[in-house]
Amino acid sequence: MNHTVGKIGATVTGIAVLAFAISMIIGLSVDSLFASCLASIFIAMGFVPFMCSLMAINKNDDIRAIGYSGIAFAVIYAVIIFLVYYAECSTVRLNASLSDETLSIISFGYTGSLFFNYDLLGYAFMSLSTFLTAFTVEPGTKSDKIFKWMLWIHGIFFMPCFFVPLFPVFTESTDSIIGTIILEFWCIYFIPVCILGLGYFKRKEKTLFVDEM
Repeated sequence: MNHTVGKIGATVTGIAVLAFAISMIIGLSVDSLFASCLASIFIAMGFVPFMCSLMAINKNDDIRAIGYSGIAFAVIYAVIIFLVYYAECSTVRLNASLSDETLSIISFGYTGSLFFNYDLLGYAFMSLSTFLTAFTVEPGTKSDKIFKWMLWIHGIFFMPCFFVPLFPVFTESTDSIIGTIILEFWCIYFIPVCILGLGYFKRKEKTLFVDEM
């Protein structure tokens, strides 16, 4: 069951990241903020079971503390993301009476807003989660080793996501294309992580089946 949950989590996350990437490209010509936010919600929905399953199939008790820490940060990430994007998809999108001043605080679409910064904080925790959970991966093939290293390297995103909101790097005057390019780069990086993760769960499940025979 752990392997099945892992495969589902990796698949949902990968498809959601792809949907997010497409919505960002479409957003260059039409308003696709709702689609982007909805896709991001599903990224979080898939990511938590993805990370939990990596921990669940590991049999090494010595790394349980670091694995549980990775799961805890994954949950924190998901909670923040749900709050930010659900508010954007519901309250912000459906309430036409909100003033520009209010939107500049609670709308993710406003660069530098409170919720925009919360979003970056959420992805900082996501990066920290992948870095820690990578220690639970037990490579059996070259692909597994690449998967493990890509999870570790993804942890680098923690630094910019955590510290950028503390300094005036992105403001209302920042060209939106810059943010789109950065997000597309992240999608290009993380989709292979999901694909490799799916392969990892399949190989682990096959190995378990052979061992039980």
